[in-house]
Amino acid sequence: MGLETLDICLLAAFVVYAVAAGLRSRRLASQNLEEYFLAGRSLTGWRAGISMAATQFAADTPLLCTGLLAVSGIFSLWWIWSYALSFLLVGFVLAPAWRRAGVLTDAELTERRYSQPAALLLRGVKAIYFGTIFNCTVLAIVLLATTRIAEPFLVWHAWLAPDLYEPLLAAVRWLDTPLTTLPDTSPEVWMRSTDNLLSIGLIVLVTVFYSTTGGLRSVVATDVLQFGVAMLATAAYAGWVLAEVGGLDGLAARLSAVYTGQAGPGGIRASQLLAFTPSQAKDVSGAFLALLALQWLVQMNADGTGYLAQRSMACRSDLDAKRASLVFTLAQVLVRSLLWITIGLGLLVLLPPEPSLSGGALVADREASFVRGIAELLPSGLKGLMLLGLLAALASTVDTHLNWGASYWSNDIYRRLICERWLGREPSQRSLVWVARGANIGLLAIALLIMFHLSSIQTAWKISLLFGAGMGVMLVLRWLWWRITAVGELTAIGVSCALAPILLLTVPDSHEALRLLLVAGVSSGAGIWASLRTARADDAQLQTFYRQVRPPGFWGPQQRALGQAPQRGRRRLGRTLLAVVSAALSVFLLLTGLGSWLFSSPAPRWFPWRSVWLVLLPVLSLGLVPVWWRQVCPHAPQLWPLSRRTRQPGRPRRAGTLRR
Repeated sequence: MGLETLDICLLAAFVVYAVAAGLRSRRLASQNLEEYFLAGRSLTGWRAGISMAATQFAADTPLLCTGLLAVSGIFSLWWIWSYALSFLLVGFVLAPAWRRAGVLTDAELTERRYSQPAALLLRGVKAIYFGTIFNCTVLAIVLLATTRIAEPFLVWHAWLAPDLYEPLLAAVRWLDTPLTTLPDTSPEVWMRSTDNLLSIGLIVLVTVFYSTTGGLRSVVATDVLQFGVAMLATAAYAGWVLAEVGGLDGLAARLSAVYTGQAGPGGIRASQLLAFTPSQAKDVSGAFLALLALQWLVQMNADGTGYLAQRSMACRSDLDAKRASLVFTLAQVLVRSLLWITIGLGLLVLLPPEPSLSGGALVADREASFVRGIAELLPSGLKGLMLLGLLAALASTVDTHLNWGASYWSNDIYRRLICERWLGREPSQRSLVWVARGANIGLLAIALLIMFHLSSIQTAWKISLLFGAGMGVMLVLRWLWWRITAVGELTAIGVSCALAPILLLTVPDSHEALRLLLVAGVSSGAGIWASLRTARADDAQLQTFYRQVRPPGFWGPQQRALGQAPQRGRRRLGRTLLAVVSAALSVFLLLTGLGSWLFSSPAPRWFPWRSVWLVLLPVLSLGLVPVWWRQVCPHAPQLWPLSRRTRQPGRPRRAGTLRR
């Protein structure tokens, strides 16, 4: 199933572009850490948003979605779509505060926000826990997905001379760690493992080169191209699958024919498979719905911690940061999802699963079907384009996580803890950049070690969600409420780490929603309790933080000390939260309406008029646009009469006007 000459030329062209992007940006990136990690705070909104979407596209995500879709239906994808609330919260509410904080990493923020010595301890914990353990685990999941994608196409045993290949094969045998989807008893297991290791090595070598030389500028430059290629390839794949099944009408008819009167994979029926709403979906519990409502808030990136905050801080203005979040949400939740649903449903017809499969074996089979479809269904040229799109998505995720993780190692571990705290000296900017470049290699080595111990993309993803579920509430509250302390954050992290493994062992996988809710509730409650029971941060520290960052929300003592009215911050928070909710609903309603029309999905049981449902959802979606429109286009014409009362932020009232 290897590649043709045209396919290889497409891959080679991408490698040349990526290397050139790194070389083109190396001079600016070498100046200091701000240039290296934040691109000199010069990104436009659309470029930052596309870069976020490229990172989230990832090589593992289409495989994950294909597995979820086949086993639990379209409704299970709300597990991923619910994060749109978090994306918009970061952009509309917190991105301006992130930018004004003037930090390079979210770990550095702890010493701006909290008092010593707990602040320094928390900074070190975050640099290690978030920047290394979590970061490398995500990298390992993506690298594991690489083996699933590359295995059918990159057949190094057929391309390399035996004198070169045989020593590598012997080394992989000696390691005694299979790296393939084949069973351990297969005679080709070590040959395929060697091929996969070579594929990972080559892909990572190119990615590390442009990421380390050009910093965030080269990462974003390649992200924009990578996302464009990935979306073009995915659209072509979806179009080809639709043509094979007879179009959208043919897809719906064949799914209904296959699943009418009998259960499909995991016992799912056609109406359950296609449902966007919970009343028609398969086995939807109250705990699962509660998790969907809260997951965006409890996960560890709820306030943008990580590469989302990095992209927001790298924007040239607050307005660009807001636009980045909207571009990201539309690309991530709306456009990408509709294409992946098309492919996932089509593959259920064209490459149906074995009836005997169940549980983890069924999920793994469906994840692999995404790649099988590329290998078995697509012609030369289109096959190379799709492989290029997936490998480009992989490179985009890897380069972002390497660049983000290296910022912790150089800025928080090396500069703050080793040089300033331990050695008592200030490192040069050039030395910090070189440490950052070296950190890329260290992070990659750790990720590879973790990868060898992973078996399922979906299982690893859900475990990482569980360990991070207790931190999001505290991360959001530290911006909105002055009473949160460093001890409270440390407590939430500690409780989450202690509770997650216990629940993994005692609560069955069928109740994973309950596990996540328990970790989130107990950890968040413990963090808030610890904040209230321990000494608050120093008043001078809090006033300095508020004066510089001007966060929204409940900062009454600091506002009164600075001669400001406490109501202003709360009103600002209310306006932006209304914009977040209305923008998210606009996206969700449009997604559900378009998706239900495209895939002949049923209306909810409580709304039997399907035709009215299909018209109502887009109308409601467009009707909500004026509520949030001015957040991203403050100088655009008013979209409805009531918005004439809304004054642009920072614009003074005209003389003679009265406060309403």
